[in-house]
Amino acid sequence: MSSQKGNVSRSRGPKHQNVTAFRNDKYGASAQVKKAKAKLHDGLCQHCKDVLEWKVKYNKYKPLTQPRKCVKCLQKTVKDAYLIICKPCALKLELCLKCGKKEDIVIPLDKEEEEEVENTSKPNKEKRQKKRDEEEEEDEDFDDVGVSNDDCDSDSEAEGN
Repeated sequence: MSSQKGNVSRSRGPKHQNVTAFRNDKYGASAQVKKAKAKLHDGLCQHCKDVLEWKVKYNKYKPLTQPRKCVKCLQKTVKDAYLIICKPCALKLELCLKCGKKEDIVIPLDKEEEEEVENTSKPNKEKRQKKRDEEEEEDEDFDDVGVSNDDCDSDSEAEGN
């Protein structure tokens, strides 16, 4: 028995060994697994990043359904699971989002990313404006053909006589 007193070394290997590694998308990836895999874990120290990656890898990551309170500003601004500090507070104080310690952040938070999120709605407006401009140009092109309303009137008079 391996739990005998003084039995420090085992004489054999483990009875059952894993032949294949665990795969969280073995039977097709669900929407939850796809979202968890696509998530970028930024603003975390190395240890916390490893913990969250392990949770994603072994299908233990459970996303939040409602925002949580930030422990610094006490607002319901924490949108991601397992985090205790919101991104603006962590950016100001340079803390890890998960453990709240002043550790070396592996993938830093950037103000540019937050601005990009805000600017994502603006390109749609720009695309719509470009389409409108193109349609106006096409309308102007038809005026250049040389066909005027007077020519159409003379054709209709000729048919009537």
